[in-house]
This record gives sequence, structure tokens and C-alpha cells, in this order.
Amino acid sequence: MKKSFMFLVFLLVVTVISACSSKPSTNTSAETTAPSQSTNTASTNSNENGKKEEVVTLNFLERWPNEPYKKYFKDVIDAFEKENPKIKINTIAALNDDYKQKSNVLLNSDNPPDIFFSWVGEWGEKFVREGVAMDITNLINGDKAWKDQIIESQFGPFTSGGKIYGVPFYMDGKLFYYNTEIFTKYNLKAPKTWTEFIQVLQVLKDKGQTPIYLGNKSPWAAGHYLTTLNQRVVSQEVHKKDYTVGQSQFTDPGYVEALKKIQELIPYLNKSPNALSHEEVRNMFIAGKAPIIYLETLEASFVKDTKFEWNTFNFPAVEGGKGDQNELTGAPEGFMIHAKTKHPEESMKFLKFMMSKKNGELLVKDTGLASVVKDTMTDANSTKKEQGINDLVVKASNMTLWIDTALPSDIFTPYIGGLQELIAGKKTPEQLMKEVQDAAMKIKK
Repeated sequence: MKKSFMFLVFLLVVTVISACSSKPSTNTSAETTAPSQSTNTASTNSNENGKKEEVVTLNFLERWPNEPYKKYFKDVIDAFEKENPKIKINTIAALNDDYKQKSNVLLNSDNPPDIFFSWVGEWGEKFVREGVAMDITNLINGDKAWKDQIIESQFGPFTSGGKIYGVPFYMDGKLFYYNTEIFTKYNLKAPKTWTEFIQVLQVLKDKGQTPIYLGNKSPWAAGHYLTTLNQRVVSQEVHKKDYTVGQSQFTDPGYVEALKKIQELIPYLNKSPNALSHEEVRNMFIAGKAPIIYLETLEASFVKDTKFEWNTFNFPAVEGGKGDQNELTGAPEGFMIHAKTKHPEESMKFLKFMMSKKNGELLVKDTGLASVVKDTMTDANSTKKEQGINDLVVKASNMTLWIDTALPSDIFTPYIGGLQELIAGKKTPEQLMKEVQDAAMKIKK
């Protein structure tokens, strides 16, 4: 009796295991999903007539495993696969810093993703230099009707040596957001110069307000201030040279001056900015507790439903600065095709599908990101204020790329890490720039 019972248990276990092993997989993966072993290969499916058809699986590496972005990508992929049954998309997703680590491993593996997300600047340039990113100039120029739908300026940051290595996905910039009700209460106007900016901050402080909020737990936040100040203070010629790999020196006194400007802001900041996240201080602004905050244009979707009136102004002009005082900080972000893919046409087909007018409108509606496709921000999916902010990015004569993607990691890591220490009062501008100069010299050698 006991043996019979054990035999029945054995049969039950085998049946359950067999049922689990036959469970169909899904196209949208979790954050830890590894690339499918079918990358750069093709499998076969049988159609309704029993005839075998080749099915291509593309591995798609992106950095949005969280909502609402996760649902957007799933919807786009489902629609693409329905329209293109011979192409399957396998998603690998990791968020921000985790993405940087995961991408460095996967992109240099024997089984790299066919399509991968990339920031612009040095982050993307290294993929071009190392032969990781495919030259897709012909794939883009071969479809003029589709290319003409994309805002032309957004291809620039993905272009190197006259060749295009990436497809822009969405646009982003940086502006000061301010509570207009607080400004009206104290008879303040949006400042246009650095002197006026400090005067506004002083009035707010005298009235018992914490004038400006910064969450620098992840140091890119203060790095965005530094990005703009370097551009405002240092001449365009010097700035461009120092941000070019192998030519960096950072000896211009303007870089120290930019750091001193950040020191000027410290008395007007919230307590312990290095202990708070950017999201935490953004929520303080949304709650009406922060008069001023430096946010990305895409973050308008987070603050659009506040119970108070708000507006924006560009980073103030720095008197005596040698840079363009009207330039906007920001950059598009997008996708590249891996040079090792065996399916460049299919990869490009998917990117074109995602950057279509229909899916561009969906991107704005579902995520608040500003699509690079023309005329996709409408009254149906965005507010007039969001549209106005997006127009500033579209019409910008030039844009300064974020320092953490514009510079190689060997330079920006001590730069923005040292910036945290400067804000904490543990390092002087001169000490910090000496470390940056030393890092730049090591790269030159």
C-alpha cells in the first residue's frame, strides 16, 4: 500500500513538472531577464497551412522596467508583433544605474542585444569608437518619408563623423520650475541674470522660505547645475575641447568660477541635499513646499496637476560669462543597433514602428515623454503648458549635454562625486578641479 501511494505521488510530481515546462513564455521580461539564446538567429513556426515560416527574434535592451513606461513598451511591442508575425521582440530592461552596469556587460558579450538604449555624448561615442554601434545612415536615409517625420535637430547628437549611429526616441531639457503664487505673494519676477537670481533667493529666505530644493543623493542632480554653469561661464571653444576625449585639460579658470557659483547657492538650499533623492524634493515642490526647483522638461507631466499655479524660466545668464547665455541644457535619448546583429533591417523596422506618429502620440499620452516625432504633442494628450515647454526644446539653437554622459566616466565620476563633497563643505573648488585635471591627464596618457 505504501509503495503504491509513493508511486502515485511520483506520477503526480512528473505531471506537474511537465505542465510547468510547457508554459508559454511572454515577450515582456522582468528586470533580470537575460538575452534569449536566439539572438542573431532565426527559428521556425508553422502557419495555418502547416508550412514552416522563419521567425526572427530580436533582443531589445532598454531602461524602463517601471510604470508607466513598461506598459507603453508592451503595447507597442504587441502591436508590432501583430503587424509583423515573423518578428518577435524579447525585452531586457534595467533601471538607470543598473542599466549602465548591465549594458556594459551585455553589449560586450558574445550574445549582445540587437537593439539597445543609449544616451548621447561620450556615452554613445564610445560605442561608435569601439565598433559596438552600427552605422545606420543608409537605413535611415533610405526612408525619406519616415525620416522627415522626425525633428531634424534630434539626429545631431546621434551623428559622428557625418554618419548616423542612433535613432532618437524622446527629447528632454532642463528648466527652473517655480511656484508663481509664492512669487506673486512677494512681488517677485522670474530672474533673467545670476544677480537677479540671487536677489530672488535672498528675498525668499528673508521671508522664512527655503528658496530652492536640491536632492543630490544621486549626484547627477547637482551635476545638471554644473553642466549649465560650465557652459555659461567657459567659452564654447574651450568647453568643446575639454569635453572631447584625449583633449581635456580643464585648466580654464572658468571651471573654478562655475563651482563658486554653486557655493553661492548653498545658503539657499534645503538642509542635507546630499541625503535626499531628486524624487523626494520634486514631491516637495508638488506639495507646494518648494518655491523653486531645477527639473527636466519631461517632469512637467509630474507637476501638471498641482493645486497651485507654476511656471518655468531658463537658467539665468551669468554676467561676464564667455558662453552662450541662452543655450538650453538637455539632450535626446534613443536607441542604437548593435554592429553584430544579423538582422539590421528587422531591427530598423521595429525602431521606425516605435518612432511613428501614432506611437509618438501614445508615448506622450501614456508616459509624458516628448516624442521626437513632429506634431505628436496635442491637446488630446498634453496641456498647453507642456506643449509650451516642449517648444522651448524644439526651438533651442543649441543644447548642452548632461555632464555625466558628455564626459568619460574617469572624469565625470570624480567631478560629480567631488561636487557632493563641495556641497557638504568638505572640498574647495580649487581642490575639486585639481582632481578633475589629474583625471583628464591620465586619459591623455
